Amino acid sequence: MKVIVEKDFEAMSETTKNILLGHMNQDKRVNLSITAGNTPVGVYKKMVEIVKDSPNYTNVHYYNFDEIPVAGQNEGITITDLRKLYLNPANIHEANIHPLTVENYAEQDKRLAMDGGLDAMLIGLGGDGHFCGNMPTTTRFENLTYKVKVSGEEPWFVPGEMEKGMEFVTMGPVSVMRVKHLILIVNGEKKAEMVKHVLQGSVTEKYPASILQLHPNLTVILDEEAASKLDRYV
Repeated sequence: MKVIVEKDFEAMSETTKNILLGHMNQDKRVNLSITAGNTPVGVYKKMVEIVKDSPNYTNVHYYNFDEIPVAGQNEGITITDLRKLYLNPANIHEANIHPLTVENYAEQDKRLAMDGGLDAMLIGLGGDGHFCGNMPTTTRFENLTYKVKVSGEEPWFVPGEMEKGMEFVTMGPVSVMRVKHLILIVNGEKKAEMVKHVLQGSVTEKYPASILQLHPNLTVILDEEAASKLDRYV
């Protein structure tokens, strides 16, 4: 595990951008899985300035690692957000976008293997210790890509934002551990305690992201606030 602590959100976004571009600037097909949400916004803004309409990055293919379908919409929440944040602004060709859906999730691991595997995955950390769609109480460390049906009894269930019976799909811990390079980015003091649990606590399904400690090529990029409760920088 390599832990990089930057002064602030801007600095951590710059570092993350440089690491991703290091993968992308290869003379071969590069497969990336990237995260939606607020944490990577700065990363994608910087990347768009470089990648947009550039012939140097046509070798890069993009995959989402989880998906929540929305009734009446052609695409789910994750890929819609990724299109808004990065894929559309960077003018990524549709042929280079490979959505994970509730319809094709059972083939995800085989598809990735046939495509050469994921070279890198950019992921965030949930305040409850989840990563991708691997949530407390529904995650088993032996899972490949799988589907979750929400009962409404889960500790992370939010009435009004979620519906009982809804389904989502996610790459499981086994699938994620097959990625060649994992890049975990976390910012803000509110996640500092969870950063400590995940990086320096025991490996437990109570905090699913704790399994990332075991990955042979994990890079963690934090701002000073997110790193504030670590005993040491690994």
